[in-house]
Amino acid sequence: MTHRIFSPNGTPVGRFAFGTMQFGEGATAQDSAEMFEACRGAGINHFDTAHLYTSGKSEEILGGLIRDCRDALVIATKVGYNGGAGRANLAAQFDLSRQRLQLDQIDILYLHRFDADTPLEETLDFFAEQKAQGNIRYVGLSNFAAWQVVKAAWLGAAHGVSIDVLQPMYNLVKRQAEVEILPMCADLGILAATYSPLGGGLLTGKYSAPDGTGRLRSDRGYAARYGVDWMHTAATELASTAADMGVSPATLAVAWAARHSAAPSPILSARTAAQLAPSLAAVTFDMDDALYAQLTALTPTPPPATDRLEEA
Repeated sequence: MTHRIFSPNGTPVGRFAFGTMQFGEGATAQDSAEMFEACRGAGINHFDTAHLYTSGKSEEILGGLIRDCRDALVIATKVGYNGGAGRANLAAQFDLSRQRLQLDQIDILYLHRFDADTPLEETLDFFAEQKAQGNIRYVGLSNFAAWQVVKAAWLGAAHGVSIDVLQPMYNLVKRQAEVEILPMCADLGILAATYSPLGGGLLTGKYSAPDGTGRLRSDRGYAARYGVDWMHTAATELASTAADMGVSPATLAVAWAARHSAAPSPILSARTAAQLAPSLAAVTFDMDDALYAQLTALTPTPPPATDRLEEA
C-alpha cells in the first residue's frame, strides 16, 4: 500500500475509505452522522464526496461532521463531471465545494471524468495553481482509462503536478481494472481508491430473493451493468460461501476487493449504519490466500493486455 497520502496532522490514509454519495438523499442527516461515527470507530479516516453528489447536500453534511476531527482526516471531493474540465468551470465548482465543506483546503481534489474537449494542459494548470496556493494537497483522477492517466502523469510532470490517486470501479464481477489500471497504479505509485466493491448491492446477496429491492431493480443503468447471468451466479455462490463461514457476503466482497496485490483502497458506502456494518467488518477480516483464490475463481479473470500485435 502506498503511504504517499497523509492527513493534515500526518496520519497515513487508511486502507479503506467511505463514500458519502448517499448523504442527504438515500441517507438522512441522522443516518449520515451514525455512519460517520461508525467509520471513525473502525479506524477509517478517508472520506470521499463530490460537487454533484445529492445537489450539494453530501458536501454540506460531511462538512458539518468533520469539524472536530478535520486534521486527522483525508477529505476528497471531485469537480468537472458537469460543465467540462476548463479552468473557469473547475474553479467555480471547487469554490462552491469548499464553501459547502467549510474548508479552505481540500486534501484530494479529483477531476471527476476525462474531458476530451478541453486541453489536458489547461486542466493540469488549474490543479497546479490550486496546489501552489495551498488549496489542495493531492491530485486525483476518476473514471480515467489507463492511457489517459499516463498522459496526465506525463504532462503533469511538466506542470509541476503529480497524479496521486485514481478512482476506478473494481469488484468481484467487474474486474477490468486488473488488466491495466491496478498494475499501472502499482508501477506509478498511485493510490487506487476503488469504488463499488459490492457491485451496486449485487454482492450482498439480497437480489437472490425475488422481492429484493435496490438500485439493480430501480435504476436502469445499474440493471444493465450487472444484468448478466454469470454475475448473478457468482453472487449466489459468494453468498453460499459466506453462509458456510458464518459471515456476510458483503464482508467477503469488500475484503476481496482490498486483497489485490496492488493494495487498492475500497470505498465503502451505505444508507444506514446497519447496512454499512457488514462492509465495515471487512476492515478486520483476515482473508488468506486460499480463500482469495477460491473467491477469485467465481468470476472470469480478464485476459491480460498485450504489448504488441500478434504475429500473423
